[in-house]
This record gives sequence, structure tokens and C-alpha cells, in this order.
Amino acid sequence: MVMATRKNSQKAPGRTAEGMRLDEVQKGVRWRRWGPYLSERQWGTVREDYSEHGNAWDHFTHDHARSRAYRWGEDGIGGFGDAQLHLCLALALWNGQDPILKERLFGLTNSEGNHGEDVKELYYYLDGTPTHSYMRMLYKYPQAAFPYARLVAENRGRGLDAPEFELLDTGIFADNRYFDVEIEYAKAGVDDILMQVTVHNRAAAAAPLHVMPTLWARNIWSWSPGSARPALAARGDNSIGVEHPLLAPMRLICDGMPELLFCENETNPRRLWGLDASGFFKDGINDYVIGGDKAAVNPARRGTKAAAHYRLDLPAGGSARLRLRLCLDEGATGFADFDRTLRRRRAEADEFYDALQTDLADADARLVQRQALAGMLWSKQFYYIDIPEWLKGDPMQPPPPAARRSGRNVDWFHLNNADIIAMPDKWEYPWYAAWDLAFHCVTLALVDPSYAKNQLVLLTREWYMHPNGQLPAYEWAFSDVNPPVHAWATWRVYDMDREQHGGKGDRAFLERVFHKLMLNYIWWVNRKDSEGRNIFQGGFLGLDNIGIFDRSAPLPTGGTINQSDGTAWMAMYALNLMRIALELALDDAVYEDIATKFFEHFLYIAAAMSNIGGEGIGLWDEEDEFYYDVLQLPNGQRIPLRVRSMVGLIPLFAVEVLDAAVFERLPRFTARLRWFLDHRPELARLVSRWHDSSEEERHLLSLLRGHRMKCLLRRMLDETEFLSDYGVRALSKYHEQHPYVFEHAGNRFAVGYVPGESKTGVFGGNSNWRGPIWMPVNFLLIQSLHRFHTYYGDDFTVECPTGSGKFMHLRGVADEPARRLGRLFLRDEAGRRAIFEGSPQHQDDPLFRDNVLFYEYFHGDTGRGCGAPHQTGWTGLIALLLRPHPFAAGGVVRPSEAEKLQPVVAG
Repeated sequence: MVMATRKNSQKAPGRTAEGMRLDEVQKGVRWRRWGPYLSERQWGTVREDYSEHGNAWDHFTHDHARSRAYRWGEDGIGGFGDAQLHLCLALALWNGQDPILKERLFGLTNSEGNHGEDVKELYYYLDGTPTHSYMRMLYKYPQAAFPYARLVAENRGRGLDAPEFELLDTGIFADNRYFDVEIEYAKAGVDDILMQVTVHNRAAAAAPLHVMPTLWARNIWSWSPGSARPALAARGDNSIGVEHPLLAPMRLICDGMPELLFCENETNPRRLWGLDASGFFKDGINDYVIGGDKAAVNPARRGTKAAAHYRLDLPAGGSARLRLRLCLDEGATGFADFDRTLRRRRAEADEFYDALQTDLADADARLVQRQALAGMLWSKQFYYIDIPEWLKGDPMQPPPPAARRSGRNVDWFHLNNADIIAMPDKWEYPWYAAWDLAFHCVTLALVDPSYAKNQLVLLTREWYMHPNGQLPAYEWAFSDVNPPVHAWATWRVYDMDREQHGGKGDRAFLERVFHKLMLNYIWWVNRKDSEGRNIFQGGFLGLDNIGIFDRSAPLPTGGTINQSDGTAWMAMYALNLMRIALELALDDAVYEDIATKFFEHFLYIAAAMSNIGGEGIGLWDEEDEFYYDVLQLPNGQRIPLRVRSMVGLIPLFAVEVLDAAVFERLPRFTARLRWFLDHRPELARLVSRWHDSSEEERHLLSLLRGHRMKCLLRRMLDETEFLSDYGVRALSKYHEQHPYVFEHAGNRFAVGYVPGESKTGVFGGNSNWRGPIWMPVNFLLIQSLHRFHTYYGDDFTVECPTGSGKFMHLRGVADEPARRLGRLFLRDEAGRRAIFEGSPQHQDDPLFRDNVLFYEYFHGDTGRGCGAPHQTGWTGLIALLLRPHPFAAGGVVRPSEAEKLQPVVAG
């Protein structure tokens, strides 16, 4: 473990230069107008898919991308653009060996990869600030020809039992025969962007490299008649002037004397479809640099896409630096203050993180947290789709197949998105996912609570939320159902924002989102409780292949699944909304009635989980002392599906504590509760110590009381079941030797423990919930145990780990998986990171080992990173867990009132 001591900064984050810029954003200064808003993969997305049967991967391929204009976005390496991507700046490279320019990241499609889609590049997000005043990333570019064909062939030929074949496995980085390409951006002003590209030849021999910072306009003119076309043109001073109908005149100033190359950001029908066409198409710069085709670029040096072409000859171990400046044309300056401004922005980024990390003494923990937050900030993307236009097609393009009118997303005709959204992973998942975004907001609130609040508001706006109240899941199927974690995220963000603003909470934000979430809650009740018994279905609910069936498809047995997780999520949702309503009721008594509604519904759900429809069958299994899904067959028979999985632990998430202060401040809420529980004794038993009227009166609202909680924790903390050295597994290791088997009508279904990549094709096959460790559910487990501790205190202990003979209170139990999750990323005593298990170069090479990747999920036994390697999205939650007190903020009563009252809701 690398340890270091440091002096605590006396400056709070809000009083740093970056903090003051964030304050200026709230006053209307548009510091966020420019940022890293390009996707890393626009091809192969639903947005660009106009095929008859919705085969997005094949309709718009990586091979098409260099020659075909995108309709709904743009991609690039280390890209930067304005908030609508009217103008884009990114990097292109050529090592003299590749068959095409490296203009975008390469990866495998879902059908090409033996474990689904997967980017096959090495790049790292190293630094960033919330206003994007400073951003830094690293791309590693081989000097030999990039092995496109080999990566496809090798992975396509491997089975589900084999590991993925990665770029490092090809040996192309042997003997350091590659370039480190560092891309930095710094803002000298709101519309004054500095770009510095530093290239290092890591090899022991000299090597040439073509570097092409590229500026282009997103194509807004090829779709509808009368659309204005932007113009990029060379100036006499070797800069590029920009005239755009939707932007002020701008200029890209290039250091040195690069060759300026111009073409159009338009489709090349000659290359793609063999049509007779002439022009300077999107691939013109590629064809000129690679093939020497001078006719492919505009000799008049005008167009809608331009590159500054630098030819470098780097000696062994040598470096080169390129500087560019994109700024308003009026008052444009050169490079006199460039270096000074860049140094200042770097120093301001250090100042911001020094203030943020005063409680982190460990140097490695600071590095991991900072890179996690950098990944979150780099993963913002302009996401654009207008469903009516997408379904109908564009006037200037061929009409799409008629089958699309009855295909994907036809029920979302209201949806029109054109916003900067935090993505899960801008290559593997370059589209927002509703429940992922909730977790993103909680992490982002650590550095930019205003942006986090805006994201939560955005998802509930009329052009996102369906008129029936459903939240859009993701573009592959907006009607899929994600876990309802948005009320939880709204409260967490509100609480963190309040803490950062000296106890003053943003009540307008809380109230605004709350009203929309009530619509969503009603949608859940009406659509996902099929029998009106407070037992919920919901489908896969983000857990992909965790069950024996694809829970988003019709069951092969017929009937429905009464879901332990779906029902527990709704219990949690009810408590989250109750908690928000209680906070709002402090200023408006109307919300007392609403809080009562959610309190009562929670109790009905809790009762139903123990006794479905009053028939004596619940989701809790007394024999196994665990929660299971229950299959209800068409003939009414109910069968528990005894798979020990995260599905059975999710009931822990639904927990809240009511303190005496609620009864003092909110008399209408109190009166209704007392009446309800006095007249519903069977429900009153679900609320702990209801008849305790002492001054320290506290009541626990939970789906499980002490005995059941201890039963669940006994399994969860058992290292032969759920508890790994690196967190809590999504499926018990018990099923490694004892797969669960279900037989019906001659069909056999089985679930076994698989700690790494999926061995089934269920739900796409690119994610696996049958054994690995997933950060978001671990985070919720840890938070819930903290909440339980506020009720039970230090005297309530459980054995941790199970069988160890060591007993801890629940806060200590919560700290145990948090500590183990930290082991995924932090160096151990040997200097190794678990996420890089099996990758000697990442473990041992000083040019690799401190560039951290934040994977989608983690091997249940070794901690190796699996799935999408840049899903900082929800894996970025580690930035919170590395803090000594990740759940310090809490309480409904405002801190300014703390001397008068105890918190209404402990947290």
C-alpha cells in the first residue's frame, strides 16, 4: 500500500478558483458551454439505425463511420465541442502503417465479441474539473499496424468459456513500440479553448507520426431543405476561420505551420454504395493522407471539416508538443499567454482536488478518486434524438422502411432529447440508462451538485418522461424497466448539496423532482402490480441474467414472477418519497398527507412480501431464511425460485428511521400514523417499538426486523457465499458446486456461479450478474447498513465475516465491504491492483500502472475488472466510498435548526 501524509488544505472547494467558476455558472456565466461532449462511438447506435429490423450494429458500422455523415451526433478521440456539438474538435493520428486514419476508437460489435461488444483500445481519463476548465486524457497508439482484423477474428472464434482477446494480448506494445498521446484542454475564457497535444515516443528507435487535430461542423444541412451550411476556411495566417449560423464567428489558431486540409462532413456514396458521385467527402482527409489522393481534399481550402496536419519524426524516447487555440474571431490572440494559462488551469485543478481531498491521507486513494471523478466528467455527452423525426425519416434522405412504424420505441413519440448527459461509458454504452444516471448524479454531486440536480430534473421533464409516467430506460428499448432509484438519488443529491452550502437545501429542486416522481410511482403501481396485491414484477430490472429466465421476456412456463427485488425496490421507493415529503412538509403542511400515503403503502408492501394475497405464501423462505422470487404459474401454483442472489439482498435497501422530532413538528402526519397503526395492528407489528413513547422514541421502517436481517447478513457476510475479498457478489458462490435447477414441461433451466464474464447469451451476453461484484448494489447495501446502525446502535452486533468469531456493530459491518471494494483499485502491499489481475503490463509497467480503469463489474473471486473498461458511470461511486465518512450528510431537519431539533429522519 502506498501511503503518504499531507497538509490539510484550509480552502474549501467552493473557495477555489474552480469553485468560483461553478458559482458563476449559477449566475449565468456559461463555463460549461464547451466540454468533452463528443461520443466515443456514434456508429452502431440505435440513433443512427434506419434498418428494417433494428440491427443497429450492422446498419452503421465502424467501416462506414469514416465515410458516412452521422445524423444525430459525432464521435472522436479526446473530443471537445459546444453543448449542441455544432462545432467539434478532436484528434486524428496515423503511424504510417494503418490502412485508415485513427479518427475514432475501434471495438467489436455485440456479435463479434465472444462476450458482447467491447472497445479494443488503450485510453485513460486522467484529470478534469467540473466546468471543464482543465481536462486531460491519455491515448496509447501502437507504432505497428493496428490489428483490426486479428482482433475481430480471434474474438469471433472464441467461445463463451474463453476470455476476451485484448489489444495487449496481440503483443503490439512489446518493447514499448508505441506513442503516448496526451491530450489537454484548458479554458482561457468561456469561448477560448486551449488544446495541447504532447506525443512521447516510448520506443528505443525513432518513429514517424502524423498528428491531425481536426475541426468540423456536425452535419445539420443534409436532412431538411433550407438548412444553413457552416463554413470553415483557411486564413492567411494559417488559422482556420469558422462561420456557423448558430455560433459567433470563431477561429482555430494552429501553432507552427501545419498543412491545412479541408473536406466536407458529408457521406461518400461512391465508396459506400458504388454510386457515381463527386465531392470532397468526409473521408477526404483520410484518402489524402493515407493514399495521397489530392482530389479528395478541397484545393480552395474550404469545407465543413478541416485538419491541421503535422508530420513528426520522433527520436527514441523523444517528445513533441502541439498547441492550438479555438476562440472567438473577434479579439483572437495567439500563443503569448498559452503556456501561462495552461499552467494556471493545471494548478487550479490541483487546488480544487486538494480542497476536496483533505480527508484522504493516502496518495494512492487520492489518485484513484481523482481519476474516478475525471472519468465521470469526461463521460458527459451530447445525446440527441427526436423520435418522430427518427421514425419518419428526413425529407432529403431515402424514406426508412415502413416496418419501423411498428418497431422499436414507437410508443415514445413524445421523446425529443438534445442535451448533455452523463453516460455510463461513451464507447460501450454511449446512451443514457435511467438507473445508471441516478448513480452518476450521486457521484457527480461531490464535485458539481448543480449539474447533478439538473440531470435529475432533466430525466423527469416532459420530453423524457412518458405521458403515462414511465421514465425512459435506454435507446435500445425505452419501455424496458429499470429499478426506481431516482427518489433515492434525488434525496442523496439534495443532502450533499445542502451540506456543501452550509445547511441550506435547494427546496425548489426537491419539490420539482418530487412531483414528477409521484407520477412515476403511480405508473409502477398501475403497471407492475399485475394483481393489485402490492407484489411487483418489473422484468429484468437492470440485473440482466441473474435469474433462470430472461425476466424481460414472456416466461417459457407462462404466468408471472412475483419479484423479490421488484417488490423491495418499490418498498424503498415508498420510503424515499416519504422521506422527501417529510422534508417538504417542514415548510408546507400539505406534504404531511402525502408522506402519510407513502408510509401506509410501504406497510402494505411489507405485509404482502410475507403473505402474498393472504394465502400464506411470501417471498421470505423460512427454511432457507432468504428472500426468493416466486413463480406463479397459469394454474395458480406458486413456486419459490431458490436462487441465492442479489435479488434476495435487495430487501435490505428499504430502510428508514423515524425520530421523535417528526412527531413534534408534523402533527397531521403524526395523528394519521397513530390512527392507522392503532386500527391496523397487523401492520403496526411491522414498525418497531411503535408503542414506545419515551423521549428517545424512534421507529424503524424496514422490510425485515432484527432476526431476518441477521439471517440475511449471515449469508451476505459468508465468504463461501456472497462476501468476496473485493465486495459482495451478485450470486452466492454456493451455486458453484450446487447449481439451481428448475424443470418444467420437459425443459431444464439452471443457474450456476460464474464469477467473471457471462457464459450465456441472455440479455445480450455482455454483462453478468451470476457471480461478479457490481458497484451500485454494493453501494446501496453499505448505505443501508449505515442507516440500520442509526437505529440499532453499537449494541446490536453480528458476526463478520460469518464463522470468524469476530462481532461488529452494523456500521463496522458496512465498512467491511466498503474496505474490500477499495481493494479493487488501491495498490496492495506488493504494489498491485486487483482490477488488473492477469495483466502484467498494467501491474508492473510504470507507464501503465497508475492509469486506472473503472470497469463495469468485477470478478467475484479475483477482483479482475470485467465488461466495459470505462464505465466510470456507476463504478465512479468508489470516489465516495474512499472517503472516511461516505454517508456523513443526512437528516431531514435543516442543519441550521439542529440546535432546536433532532433530525426527523436519521441518515
